[in-house]
Amino acid sequence: MHILLPPSEKKATEGDGPPLDLASLSFPGLTAARKRVITALVKASRRRDAPEVLELPAGQADEALARNKALREAPALPAARLYTGVLYDNLDLPSLDESAAAERVVVFSGLWGALRLTDRVPPYRLSMSVSLPPMGRLGTFWRPVMRDALGLDGLIVDMRSGPYASAWKAPRPAVAVRVFRERIVGGAPERTVVSHMAKATRGAIAHDLIKAGADPATPEELLKAVTGLGHTAELNGANLDVILHS
Repeated sequence: MHILLPPSEKKATEGDGPPLDLASLSFPGLTAARKRVITALVKASRRRDAPEVLELPAGQADEALARNKALREAPALPAARLYTGVLYDNLDLPSLDESAAAERVVVFSGLWGALRLTDRVPPYRLSMSVSLPPMGRLGTFWRPVMRDALGLDGLIVDMRSGPYASAWKAPRPAVAVRVFRERIVGGAPERTVVSHMAKATRGAIAHDLIKAGADPATPEELLKAVTGLGHTAELNGANLDVILHS
C-alpha cells in the first residue's frame, strides 16, 4: 500500500542540514525534470511580476520569493518536517515509526514531482497549479515525466487534491479518499462535501493505517481496515467515501 498526499502551503521556515543534494532524493528518474523546474523557479522568482506569475498571496510573497531564490544553497530538512498544516498535523508523523511512514507515504510537489518523507529539501513555495515559464502548467509538465518514474506497486490510497492528482494517474488498484459530512435534513440524510475537515480526516486516516501496520491489497481490504479503525466509510466505485456525522 502507498498513500499519496499533497504537500501543504504551510511549511517549516528553515532547514537545519546541508543544502539540497538532488542525487540523494527518491525517484531518481525525476532528477533531470527537477533541475529544470528549479532553474525556472529561481528565474521566475526574480521577475518583477513574480507574485502574479507564481500565484503568491500578497502578504506572503516576499518571504516565499526569498526562499525560492535560495533553493540551491539553503539548508535542507526532511519532507516529514517540512510540510505542516492541517493534514500533516493530523498525520502526526512524530508519533509514527519513521521507516513505516517513509515506506507508505509519497508526497506530490510542484517543485520536486514526488518525494518520500525522508527526502531532504529546502523550504520553497510552488503550487502544482502554477503555469511556470517556460514549461507551462506544472501538472501537465510532470505527467509524462512521472508516468514511468515512480514504480509504485500494490494498492494506491490517493489523498491528493485535484492539481496534484492531475500530475500522475495512479494505476489500479487505486482508491481515492473523499470526505462528506452527513446531516439529517427533513428527516432524511443529506451529504455535503467538506474541505477543511477533509484534510484533517485524510491525515487522521493515513495516521491510523500506518500506526496499525495495515497493508490492504484491495479496495475491499482497505474499507475493512478503515472501518475497523473506527471510521465510517463505504466504497463507491473507485472511491472510499468517509462520512462525518454532525
